[in-house]
Amino acid sequence: MTQPIDDILSRIPAWAAASDVRVTPLGGGITNTNYRVDVGNESFVVRVGGANTELLGIDREHERAINQAAALVGVAPEVVDFLRPEGYLVTRFIHGRPIPPDEMRRPERIRQVAHALHTIHALPPIPGAFSPFRVVETYADLARAHQVDLPREYGPLLETAHTIERAFNRRPFTPRPCHNDLLNGNFLDDGQLRILDWEYGGMGDVFFDLANFSAHHAFADEHDQQLLAAYFGQTHPQEFARLRLMKAMSDFREAMWAVLQIGISKLDFDFRDYAQQHFAKIQSRMADARWKDWLKEVTYAS
Repeated sequence: MTQPIDDILSRIPAWAAASDVRVTPLGGGITNTNYRVDVGNESFVVRVGGANTELLGIDREHERAINQAAALVGVAPEVVDFLRPEGYLVTRFIHGRPIPPDEMRRPERIRQVAHALHTIHALPPIPGAFSPFRVVETYADLARAHQVDLPREYGPLLETAHTIERAFNRRPFTPRPCHNDLLNGNFLDDGQLRILDWEYGGMGDVFFDLANFSAHHAFADEHDQQLLAAYFGQTHPQEFARLRLMKAMSDFREAMWAVLQIGISKLDFDFRDYAQQHFAKIQSRMADARWKDWLKEVTYAS
């Protein structure tokens, strides 16, 4: 059971004796509970993990490690404290503004995100690993174990995922530190671009980060081309194809995340509808007349 926030704060030595501690709940999350804590002239965020989040593939020690690494290169908020064994994370509060999705589709923002992701991907190896292909299978197994009936879409889409994975394996990638959850709410601007929420971070495929960012911000072809050009310095058909196929895997992961949440979450949130929205997005991507061409491009790229 999660401890009351006052009990958590009392375990932080620098705050235990402070008389001017002010706590404000922060909204926006559907997995964890976050609090802004003001102590004197400084502001912090205390992140309290939700129930059963380890079933979602979250390792709080890994989250702390990659958040700390990303903070050292100026991308993430500074890690101030970490409370074991629960894994409560304390970071410095960033006085920034949210960035609307339409602003994220501007060329200058795309270049800024590409630079930030390139910086993250160049970090030394971090703990943990992330594969969207394994994640969707794990979420399905855990959902069944928690008496959730899998949607009818799951079986055919798993076959599609295996086809994509086989195509990708013709040109194996080198795992890099990745964020893996680039929702719009995880970006702030305080004069520079900051990325929050590193709980799914791990060694993975940089194309998943690029595709995940693209999918969550409704990128069209021209935006994807701009993203690839900003990240790689140029664009190739094989990279574009890989990005577009990985966008489907991003949606598949999101859908199966929600399916599992149906069985384990205590939050008042319509996870079934969330899952169906993302299943519909996958079907729309697969209906693109270029889908088979993208598979061929990835499979037979030299």
